[in-house]
Amino acid sequence: MLNGVGREIPNSLKPFVSSDDYKNNERRKISKKNKQSKTVFFSSYDEVFDSFHIDNKQTLSFHHHLRNGDLVIQEVCKVIKQKDLKELHFAPSSIFPSYTEMVELIKNKNITNIHTNYINGDVAKTISEGYLEGQLIMNTHGGRARAIESGDLSIDVAFIACPTVDKLANGSGAIGKNACGTLGYAIPDLEYAKKVVLVTDNLVEELDHYQLDGKFVDAVLVVDSIGDAEGIVSGTTQITKDPIGLKIAKDCSVLLDQLGLIKNGFSMQTGAGKTSLAVVSYVEKIMKERIITGEFGSGGITKAYVDMLESGLFNKLYDVQCFDLDAVKSFNKNSNHLAMSASTYGNPFEEDIIADKLDFVVLGATEIDLNFNVNVTTDVLGNLIGGSGGHSDIAKGADVTIVISPLIKSRIPIIKENVTTITTPGEDVDIFITERGIAINPKRKDLLEKLKNSKINIFSMEELLEKTHSMTGVPAKIKKDDRIIGHIEYRDGTVIDVLRRVHDDYIR
Repeated sequence: MLNGVGREIPNSLKPFVSSDDYKNNERRKISKKNKQSKTVFFSSYDEVFDSFHIDNKQTLSFHHHLRNGDLVIQEVCKVIKQKDLKELHFAPSSIFPSYTEMVELIKNKNITNIHTNYINGDVAKTISEGYLEGQLIMNTHGGRARAIESGDLSIDVAFIACPTVDKLANGSGAIGKNACGTLGYAIPDLEYAKKVVLVTDNLVEELDHYQLDGKFVDAVLVVDSIGDAEGIVSGTTQITKDPIGLKIAKDCSVLLDQLGLIKNGFSMQTGAGKTSLAVVSYVEKIMKERIITGEFGSGGITKAYVDMLESGLFNKLYDVQCFDLDAVKSFNKNSNHLAMSASTYGNPFEEDIIADKLDFVVLGATEIDLNFNVNVTTDVLGNLIGGSGGHSDIAKGADVTIVISPLIKSRIPIIKENVTTITTPGEDVDIFITERGIAINPKRKDLLEKLKNSKINIFSMEELLEKTHSMTGVPAKIKKDDRIIGHIEYRDGTVIDVLRRVHDDYIR
Protein backbone atom coordinates (compact mmCIF):
# COMPACT_ATOMS: atom_id res chain seq x y z
CA MET A 1 0.00 0.00 0.00
CA LEU A 2 1.33 3.47 -0.92
CA ASN A 3 0.75 6.41 1.37
CA GLY A 4 -0.03 9.02 -1.27
CA VAL A 5 3.48 10.47 -1.27
CA GLY A 6 5.13 7.38 -2.67
CA ARG A 7 6.19 5.72 0.58
CA GLU A 8 5.43 2.02 1.03
CA ILE A 9 3.21 1.30 4.06
CA PRO A 10 2.60 -2.27 5.33
CA ASN A 11 -0.95 -3.45 4.67
CA SER A 12 -1.34 -4.21 8.38
CA LEU A 13 -1.39 -0.46 9.05
CA LYS A 14 -4.70 0.71 7.67
CA PRO A 15 -5.31 4.45 7.36
CA PHE A 16 -7.09 5.80 10.43
CA VAL A 17 -9.14 8.37 8.51
CA SER A 18 -12.13 9.59 10.50
CA SER A 19 -15.47 9.90 8.76
CA ASP A 20 -16.79 13.32 7.81
CA ASP A 21 -19.53 12.99 10.41
CA TYR A 22 -16.99 12.81 13.24
CA LYS A 23 -18.96 15.47 15.07
CA ASN A 24 -21.50 12.81 16.00
CA ASN A 25 -19.20 12.47 18.96
CA GLU A 26 -20.45 15.92 20.07
CA ARG A 27 -23.12 14.17 22.11
CA ARG A 28 -20.44 13.03 24.57
CA LYS A 29 -19.28 16.63 24.95
CA ILE A 30 -22.85 17.88 25.44
CA SER A 31 -23.67 15.19 28.01
CA LYS A 32 -20.48 16.00 29.91
CA LYS A 33 -21.30 19.71 30.03
CA ASN A 34 -24.79 18.94 31.35
CA LYS A 35 -23.54 16.56 34.01
CA GLN A 36 -25.32 16.74 37.34
CA SER A 37 -22.64 15.18 39.52
CA LYS A 38 -20.64 17.44 41.82
CA THR A 39 -16.93 17.93 41.23
CA VAL A 40 -14.82 16.05 43.78
CA PHE A 41 -11.71 17.55 45.39
CA PHE A 42 -8.71 15.33 46.18
CA SER A 43 -5.39 15.84 47.92
CA SER A 44 -3.37 12.91 46.53
CA TYR A 45 -2.86 11.08 43.25
CA ASP A 46 -3.62 7.79 45.04
CA GLU A 47 -7.11 9.07 45.86
CA VAL A 48 -7.75 9.86 42.20
CA PHE A 49 -6.59 6.42 41.07
CA ASP A 50 -8.75 4.67 43.65
CA SER A 51 -11.84 6.83 43.17
CA PHE A 52 -11.83 6.59 39.38
CA HIS A 53 -10.74 2.93 39.35
CA ILE A 54 -7.77 3.57 37.10
CA ASP A 55 -6.63 0.11 36.07
CA ASN A 56 -4.73 -1.93 33.49
CA LYS A 57 -5.17 -1.15 29.78
CA GLN A 58 -6.70 2.28 30.29
CA THR A 59 -5.82 5.43 28.33
CA LEU A 60 -4.47 8.42 30.25
CA SER A 61 -3.81 11.81 28.68
CA PHE A 62 -1.75 14.88 29.57
CA HIS A 63 -0.86 18.22 27.99
CA HIS A 64 2.59 19.77 27.62
CA HIS A 65 2.08 23.49 28.30
CA LEU A 66 4.63 23.36 31.12
CA ARG A 67 7.00 21.63 28.71
CA ASN A 68 10.24 20.64 30.47
CA GLY A 69 8.86 21.95 33.76
CA ASP A 70 5.90 19.58 33.99
CA LEU A 71 5.64 17.47 37.16
CA VAL A 72 2.15 16.00 36.78
CA ILE A 73 3.07 13.24 34.33
CA GLN A 74 6.02 12.32 36.55
CA GLU A 75 3.82 11.94 39.64
CA VAL A 76 1.22 9.90 37.77
CA CYS A 77 4.00 7.58 36.58
CA LYS A 78 5.14 7.04 40.17
CA VAL A 79 1.65 5.88 41.19
CA ILE A 80 1.49 3.55 38.20
CA LYS A 81 4.83 2.06 39.19
CA GLN A 82 3.69 1.62 42.79
CA LYS A 83 0.45 -0.09 41.74
CA ASP A 84 2.23 -1.98 38.94
CA LEU A 85 -0.51 -1.28 36.42
CA LYS A 86 0.11 -2.86 33.02
CA GLU A 87 -0.59 -2.25 29.32
CA LEU A 88 -1.50 1.40 29.75
CA HIS A 89 -1.96 3.68 26.78
CA PHE A 90 -0.38 7.12 27.33
CA ALA A 91 -1.57 10.10 25.27
CA PRO A 92 0.45 13.21 26.22
CA SER A 93 0.25 15.99 23.63
CA SER A 94 4.08 16.04 23.66
CA ILE A 95 6.90 14.32 25.56
CA PHE A 96 9.93 16.23 26.85
CA PRO A 97 13.33 15.16 28.25
CA SER A 98 12.22 15.72 31.86
CA TYR A 99 9.55 12.97 31.62
CA THR A 100 12.10 10.42 32.81
CA GLU A 101 9.67 8.33 34.91
CA MET A 102 8.14 7.02 31.68
CA VAL A 103 11.33 5.18 30.71
CA GLU A 104 11.13 2.43 33.34
CA LEU A 105 7.39 2.06 32.79
CA ILE A 106 7.95 1.45 29.08
CA LYS A 107 10.66 -1.11 29.72
CA ASN A 108 8.52 -2.90 32.32
CA LYS A 109 5.46 -2.92 30.03
CA ASN A 110 3.42 -0.69 32.32
CA ILE A 111 3.08 1.60 29.28
CA THR A 112 2.70 -0.32 26.03
CA ASN A 113 1.16 2.19 23.61
CA ILE A 114 1.68 5.93 23.14
CA HIS A 115 -0.05 8.69 21.19
CA THR A 116 1.86 11.97 21.00
CA ASN A 117 2.69 14.89 18.68
CA TYR A 118 6.34 15.41 19.62
CA ILE A 119 8.91 13.38 21.53
CA ASN A 120 12.45 14.04 22.69
CA GLY A 121 14.90 12.91 25.37
CA ASP A 122 15.27 9.55 27.11
CA VAL A 123 11.73 8.43 26.30
CA ALA A 124 12.42 8.95 22.59
CA LYS A 125 15.68 6.99 22.89
CA THR A 126 13.94 4.14 24.71
CA ILE A 127 11.27 3.83 22.04
CA SER A 128 13.79 4.14 19.19
CA GLU A 129 15.63 1.15 20.62
CA GLY A 130 12.46 -0.95 20.49
CA TYR A 131 11.40 -1.16 24.14
CA LEU A 132 7.79 -0.05 23.59
CA GLU A 133 5.83 -3.28 23.27
CA GLY A 134 2.94 -1.81 21.31
CA GLN A 135 2.89 1.13 18.94
CA LEU A 136 3.87 4.78 18.95
CA ILE A 137 1.39 6.90 17.01
CA MET A 138 2.67 10.33 16.03
CA ASN A 139 -0.05 12.92 15.42
CA THR A 140 -0.07 16.57 14.47
CA HIS A 141 -1.47 19.09 16.95
CA GLY A 142 -4.62 19.46 14.88
CA GLY A 143 -4.68 15.74 14.17
CA ARG A 144 -4.66 14.91 17.88
CA ALA A 145 -7.67 17.16 18.41
CA ARG A 146 -9.41 15.45 15.50
CA ALA A 147 -8.63 12.00 16.89
CA ILE A 148 -9.99 12.85 20.34
CA GLU A 149 -13.11 14.60 19.06
CA SER A 150 -13.89 11.81 16.59
CA GLY A 151 -13.48 9.06 19.16
CA ASP A 152 -10.46 7.55 17.37
CA LEU A 153 -8.48 8.37 20.51
CA SER A 154 -10.74 7.59 23.45
CA ILE A 155 -9.40 8.85 26.79
CA ASP A 156 -10.38 7.23 30.08
CA VAL A 157 -8.84 9.84 32.39
CA ALA A 158 -7.29 13.19 31.45
CA PHE A 159 -4.83 14.67 33.96
CA ILE A 160 -4.70 18.38 33.15
CA ALA A 161 -2.04 20.46 34.89
CA CYS A 162 -3.73 23.79 35.62
CA PRO A 163 -1.91 26.72 37.29
CA THR A 164 -5.05 28.08 38.99
CA VAL A 165 -8.43 26.47 39.71
CA ASP A 166 -11.41 27.89 41.57
CA LYS A 167 -13.92 26.12 43.80
CA LEU A 168 -16.32 25.75 40.86
CA ALA A 169 -13.58 23.73 39.11
CA ASN A 170 -12.93 26.41 36.47
CA GLY A 171 -9.29 26.56 35.42
CA SER A 172 -6.88 29.22 34.17
CA GLY A 173 -3.31 29.10 32.92
CA ALA A 174 -2.90 32.87 33.03
CA ILE A 175 -2.20 33.26 36.74
CA GLY A 176 -0.62 31.34 39.60
CA LYS A 177 2.92 30.59 40.73
CA ASN A 178 3.31 28.27 37.73
CA ALA A 179 1.34 30.27 35.17
CA CYS A 180 1.94 28.86 31.69
CA GLY A 181 -0.43 31.05 29.68
CA THR A 182 -2.80 29.44 27.21
CA LEU A 183 -4.03 25.85 27.63
CA GLY A 184 -5.03 25.16 24.03
CA TYR A 185 -3.81 21.57 23.81
CA ALA A 186 -5.84 20.54 26.86
CA ILE A 187 -9.24 21.63 25.50
CA PRO A 188 -10.08 18.43 23.53
CA ASP A 189 -9.10 16.32 26.56
CA LEU A 190 -11.27 18.50 28.81
CA GLU A 191 -14.31 18.24 26.58
CA TYR A 192 -14.13 14.59 25.49
CA ALA A 193 -12.29 12.47 28.08
CA LYS A 194 -14.50 10.15 30.13
CA LYS A 195 -13.06 11.58 33.35
CA VAL A 196 -11.23 14.88 33.75
CA VAL A 197 -8.94 15.77 36.64
CA LEU A 198 -7.55 19.30 36.96
CA VAL A 199 -4.29 19.19 38.90
CA THR A 200 -3.40 22.52 40.53
CA ASP A 201 -1.11 24.10 43.08
CA ASN A 202 -3.24 27.24 43.38
CA LEU A 203 -6.86 26.85 44.50
CA VAL A 204 -8.81 30.11 44.71
CA GLU A 205 -12.35 31.07 45.66
CA GLU A 206 -13.53 32.23 42.22
CA LEU A 207 -12.03 33.11 38.83
CA ASP A 208 -13.37 36.04 36.82
CA HIS A 209 -11.80 34.70 33.62
CA TYR A 210 -10.96 31.10 32.82
CA GLN A 211 -10.14 28.83 29.90
CA LEU A 212 -11.25 25.47 31.31
CA ASP A 213 -14.97 25.23 32.05
CA GLY A 214 -15.69 23.48 35.35
CA LYS A 215 -18.80 21.89 33.84
CA PHE A 216 -16.51 19.39 32.12
CA VAL A 217 -14.41 18.65 35.22
CA ASP A 218 -14.97 15.56 37.37
CA ALA A 219 -12.27 16.17 39.99
CA VAL A 220 -9.74 18.71 41.19
CA LEU A 221 -6.48 17.47 42.68
CA VAL A 222 -4.72 20.06 44.84
CA VAL A 223 -0.97 19.40 45.17
CA ASP A 224 2.09 21.27 46.40
CA SER A 225 3.46 21.76 42.91
CA ILE A 226 2.44 21.01 39.32
CA GLY A 227 5.99 21.74 38.19
CA ASP A 228 8.15 24.72 37.35
CA ALA A 229 7.01 27.31 34.82
CA GLU A 230 10.66 28.22 34.18
CA GLY A 231 10.84 24.92 32.28
CA ILE A 232 8.64 26.41 29.55
CA VAL A 233 11.56 28.42 28.24
CA SER A 234 13.60 26.76 25.52
CA GLY A 235 17.11 27.69 24.44
CA THR A 236 15.83 27.93 20.88
CA THR A 237 13.59 30.93 21.60
CA GLN A 238 16.40 33.39 20.84
CA ILE A 239 17.40 34.98 17.53
CA THR A 240 20.36 33.25 15.90
CA LYS A 241 23.77 34.94 15.81
CA ASP A 242 25.10 32.45 13.29
CA PRO A 243 26.02 34.19 9.99
CA ILE A 244 24.56 31.36 7.90
CA GLY A 245 21.30 31.46 9.82
CA LEU A 246 21.12 35.24 9.49
CA LYS A 247 21.72 35.05 5.72
CA ILE A 248 18.91 32.50 5.35
CA ALA A 249 16.60 34.71 7.42
CA LYS A 250 17.49 37.81 5.40
CA ASP A 251 16.94 36.00 2.10
CA CYS A 252 13.61 34.73 3.40
CA SER A 253 12.43 38.25 4.24
CA VAL A 254 13.50 39.52 0.79
CA LEU A 255 11.58 36.68 -0.85
CA LEU A 256 8.47 37.37 1.23
CA ASP A 257 8.67 41.02 0.25
CA GLN A 258 9.10 40.30 -3.45
CA LEU A 259 6.12 37.96 -3.37
CA GLY A 260 4.05 40.79 -1.93
CA LEU A 261 3.20 38.85 1.22
CA ILE A 262 4.20 41.56 3.70
CA LYS A 263 1.25 43.91 3.34
CA ASN A 264 -1.50 45.47 5.42
CA GLY A 265 -3.78 42.84 6.92
CA PHE A 266 -1.43 39.88 6.38
CA SER A 267 -1.09 36.95 8.79
CA MET A 268 1.92 34.79 9.56
CA GLN A 269 3.39 32.06 11.72
CA THR A 270 6.95 30.85 12.20
CA GLY A 271 8.61 28.17 14.22
CA ALA A 272 10.35 29.08 17.46
CA GLY A 273 13.83 28.13 16.24
CA LYS A 274 16.61 30.69 16.23
CA THR A 275 16.67 31.24 12.47
CA SER A 276 12.87 31.45 12.29
CA LEU A 277 12.94 34.15 14.95
CA ALA A 278 15.51 36.02 12.88
CA VAL A 279 12.99 35.96 10.02
CA VAL A 280 10.45 37.56 12.39
CA SER A 281 12.96 40.30 13.19
CA TYR A 282 13.55 41.09 9.51
CA VAL A 283 9.79 41.08 8.79
CA GLU A 284 9.30 43.43 11.74
CA LYS A 285 11.86 45.83 10.27
CA ILE A 286 10.07 45.89 6.89
CA MET A 287 6.72 46.48 8.61
CA LYS A 288 8.10 49.46 10.53
CA GLU A 289 9.75 50.98 7.47
CA ARG A 290 6.60 50.65 5.33
CA ILE A 291 4.11 51.41 8.18
CA ILE A 292 2.42 48.03 7.66
CA THR A 293 -0.03 46.53 10.16
CA GLY A 294 -0.67 42.81 10.04
CA GLU A 295 -3.97 41.25 11.07
CA PHE A 296 -2.51 38.51 13.28
CA GLY A 297 0.41 36.33 14.22
CA SER A 298 -0.32 32.81 15.45
CA GLY A 299 1.03 29.59 16.90
CA GLY A 300 3.21 29.02 19.87
CA ILE A 301 3.87 32.63 20.81
CA THR A 302 7.23 34.08 21.85
CA LYS A 303 8.48 37.49 23.00
CA ALA A 304 9.16 38.44 19.38
CA TYR A 305 5.46 38.33 18.57
CA VAL A 306 4.50 39.95 21.87
CA ASP A 307 6.73 42.93 21.05
CA MET A 308 5.09 43.27 17.62
CA LEU A 309 1.61 43.20 19.17
CA GLU A 310 2.51 45.80 21.79
CA SER A 311 4.04 48.11 19.18
CA GLY A 312 0.90 47.91 17.01
CA LEU A 313 2.40 45.87 14.18
CA PHE A 314 -0.25 43.17 14.64
CA ASN A 315 -3.88 43.64 15.65
CA LYS A 316 -4.10 40.24 17.38
CA LEU A 317 -2.17 37.18 18.42
CA TYR A 318 -3.81 33.74 18.33
CA ASP A 319 -1.98 31.59 20.82
CA VAL A 320 -2.29 27.84 21.35
CA GLN A 321 0.82 27.63 23.57
CA CYS A 322 3.12 30.18 25.21
CA PHE A 323 6.76 29.46 24.40
CA ASP A 324 8.30 31.81 26.93
CA LEU A 325 7.42 33.75 30.07
CA ASP A 326 7.01 37.04 28.19
CA ALA A 327 4.21 35.41 26.23
CA VAL A 328 2.66 34.16 29.50
CA LYS A 329 2.63 37.70 30.93
CA SER A 330 1.22 39.14 27.70
CA PHE A 331 -1.62 36.63 27.63
CA ASN A 332 -2.59 37.60 31.17
CA LYS A 333 -2.70 41.34 30.52
CA ASN A 334 -3.40 41.97 26.82
CA SER A 335 -6.97 41.45 25.59
CA ASN A 336 -5.72 41.16 22.00
CA HIS A 337 -3.54 38.18 22.92
CA LEU A 338 -6.14 35.47 22.35
CA ALA A 339 -6.18 31.82 23.36
CA MET A 340 -7.23 29.16 20.89
CA SER A 341 -7.78 25.44 21.27
CA ALA A 342 -5.81 22.85 19.31
CA SER A 343 -8.97 22.21 17.31
CA THR A 344 -9.46 25.88 16.41
CA TYR A 345 -5.78 25.97 15.50
CA GLY A 346 -5.49 23.04 13.14
CA ASN A 347 -8.24 20.38 13.23
CA PRO A 348 -8.79 19.55 9.52
CA PHE A 349 -12.44 18.67 10.12
CA GLU A 350 -13.28 21.92 11.90
CA GLU A 351 -14.53 24.93 10.00
CA ASP A 352 -12.81 28.31 10.01
CA ILE A 353 -9.53 27.20 11.58
CA ILE A 354 -6.63 29.60 12.08
CA ALA A 355 -4.20 27.46 10.04
CA ASP A 356 -6.30 28.06 6.93
CA LYS A 357 -6.18 31.85 7.38
CA LEU A 358 -2.39 32.16 7.30
CA ASP A 359 -0.82 34.04 4.39
CA PHE A 360 2.55 32.44 4.97
CA VAL A 361 4.45 30.22 7.40
CA VAL A 362 8.18 29.71 7.92
CA LEU A 363 9.21 26.28 9.21
CA GLY A 364 12.37 24.27 9.86
CA ALA A 365 13.54 20.85 8.69
CA THR A 366 15.79 18.04 9.84
CA GLU A 367 15.70 16.68 6.28
CA ILE A 368 13.99 17.62 3.03
CA ASP A 369 13.98 15.56 -0.15
CA LEU A 370 13.70 16.03 -3.90
CA ASN A 371 9.91 15.86 -3.65
CA PHE A 372 9.86 18.54 -0.91
CA ASN A 373 8.84 15.99 1.77
CA VAL A 374 10.05 17.23 5.16
CA ASN A 375 11.29 15.28 8.18
CA VAL A 376 11.29 16.80 11.68
CA THR A 377 10.55 13.52 13.49
CA THR A 378 13.78 11.48 13.31
CA ASP A 379 17.45 11.92 12.60
CA VAL A 380 19.14 10.21 9.65
CA LEU A 381 19.54 6.96 11.63
CA GLY A 382 15.85 6.86 12.55
CA ASN A 383 16.26 8.01 16.16
CA LEU A 384 13.22 9.92 17.39
CA ILE A 385 14.12 13.56 17.98
CA GLY A 386 10.88 15.51 17.57
CA GLY A 387 7.63 15.32 15.67
CA SER A 388 5.20 17.36 13.65
CA GLY A 389 3.56 19.40 16.36
CA GLY A 390 1.82 22.02 14.22
CA HIS A 391 4.26 21.63 11.28
CA SER A 392 1.91 19.66 9.02
CA ASP A 393 -1.19 21.59 10.09
CA ILE A 394 0.05 25.01 9.08
CA ALA A 395 2.03 23.75 6.09
CA LYS A 396 -1.26 22.56 4.63
CA GLY A 397 -3.29 25.58 5.70
CA ALA A 398 -1.07 28.50 4.72
CA ASP A 399 -1.16 30.12 1.29
CA VAL A 400 2.64 29.91 1.09
CA THR A 401 4.72 27.43 3.11
CA ILE A 402 8.44 28.09 3.38
CA VAL A 403 11.00 25.70 4.85
CA ILE A 404 14.39 27.10 5.87
CA SER A 405 17.63 25.30 6.69
CA PRO A 406 21.37 25.32 6.03
CA LEU A 407 22.40 22.89 3.30
CA ILE A 408 24.63 21.04 5.77
CA LYS A 409 24.28 20.44 9.51
CA SER A 410 27.10 18.75 11.43
CA ARG A 411 28.61 17.68 8.08
CA ILE A 412 25.36 15.91 7.16
CA PRO A 413 23.45 16.99 4.02
CA ILE A 414 19.92 18.23 4.72
CA ILE A 415 18.64 17.42 1.22
CA LYS A 416 18.10 13.70 0.55
CA GLU A 417 16.78 11.77 -2.40
CA ASN A 418 14.21 10.50 0.10
CA VAL A 419 13.84 11.65 3.70
CA THR A 420 14.28 9.08 6.47
CA THR A 421 10.80 9.81 7.81
CA ILE A 422 7.99 11.81 6.23
CA THR A 423 6.53 14.31 8.70
CA THR A 424 5.02 16.81 6.26
CA PRO A 425 4.21 15.75 2.68
CA GLY A 426 5.95 17.68 -0.08
CA GLU A 427 2.62 18.59 -1.67
CA ASP A 428 2.15 20.99 1.27
CA VAL A 429 5.58 22.65 0.96
CA ASP A 430 6.13 25.47 -1.53
CA ILE A 431 9.63 26.91 -1.03
CA PHE A 432 12.95 25.73 0.42
CA ILE A 433 15.46 28.42 1.40
CA THR A 434 19.09 27.68 2.12
CA GLU A 435 22.20 29.86 2.33
CA ARG A 436 23.22 28.81 -1.20
CA GLY A 437 19.96 29.28 -3.03
CA ILE A 438 16.21 28.82 -3.10
CA ALA A 439 14.09 26.02 -4.57
CA ILE A 440 10.42 26.42 -5.43
CA ASN A 441 8.06 23.47 -5.73
CA PRO A 442 7.32 23.10 -9.47
CA LYS A 443 3.60 22.87 -8.71
CA ARG A 444 3.65 26.53 -7.61
CA LYS A 445 3.82 28.00 -11.08
CA ASP A 446 2.23 31.18 -9.71
CA LEU A 447 5.23 31.81 -7.43
CA LEU A 448 7.71 31.06 -10.21
CA GLU A 449 5.88 33.53 -12.45
CA LYS A 450 6.05 36.28 -9.80
CA LEU A 451 9.80 35.76 -9.43
CA LYS A 452 10.73 35.33 -13.09
CA ASN A 453 12.45 38.74 -13.20
CA SER A 454 13.86 38.54 -9.70
CA LYS A 455 17.57 38.52 -8.88
CA ILE A 456 16.96 35.79 -6.29
CA ASN A 457 19.01 32.64 -7.00
CA ILE A 458 16.42 29.99 -7.80
CA PHE A 459 17.52 26.39 -8.30
CA SER A 460 15.86 23.01 -8.62
CA MET A 461 16.11 20.66 -5.64
CA GLU A 462 18.28 18.41 -7.79
CA GLU A 463 20.72 21.26 -8.35
CA LEU A 464 20.86 22.04 -4.64
CA LEU A 465 21.47 18.36 -3.92
CA GLU A 466 24.40 18.36 -6.35
CA LYS A 467 25.83 21.45 -4.62
CA THR A 468 25.58 19.62 -1.31
CA HIS A 469 27.24 16.44 -2.54
CA SER A 470 30.06 18.47 -4.09
CA MET A 471 30.89 19.61 -0.54
CA THR A 472 30.16 16.47 1.51
CA GLY A 473 30.31 13.61 -0.93
CA VAL A 474 27.42 11.18 -1.32
CA PRO A 475 26.41 9.76 2.08
CA ALA A 476 26.36 6.00 2.57
CA LYS A 477 22.98 4.27 2.65
CA ILE A 478 21.63 3.76 6.17
CA LYS A 479 20.54 0.29 7.26
CA LYS A 480 16.89 0.02 8.27
CA ASP A 481 15.59 -2.40 10.86
CA ASP A 482 12.62 -4.58 9.93
CA ARG A 483 10.67 -4.05 13.13
CA ILE A 484 8.01 -1.33 12.97
CA ILE A 485 7.69 0.52 16.27
CA GLY A 486 5.10 3.09 15.27
CA HIS A 487 3.64 5.20 12.54
CA ILE A 488 3.16 8.79 11.44
CA GLU A 489 -0.39 10.01 10.94
CA TYR A 490 -1.22 12.92 8.68
CA ARG A 491 -3.60 15.45 10.22
CA ASP A 492 -6.68 13.68 8.81
CA GLY A 493 -5.55 10.36 10.32
CA THR A 494 -4.06 8.80 7.18
CA VAL A 495 -0.87 6.83 7.84
CA ILE A 496 1.88 8.48 5.76
CA ASP A 497 4.96 6.68 7.10
CA VAL A 498 6.19 4.08 9.55
CA LEU A 499 8.83 4.28 12.28
CA ARG A 500 11.33 1.47 12.53
CA ARG A 501 13.49 0.38 15.41
CA VAL A 502 16.99 1.82 15.20
CA HIS A 503 19.25 -0.83 13.66
CA ASP A 504 21.41 -2.82 16.09
CA ASP A 505 24.55 -1.44 14.46
CA TYR A 506 23.62 2.03 15.72
CA ILE A 507 22.44 1.19 19.24
CA ARG A 508 25.10 2.00 21.79
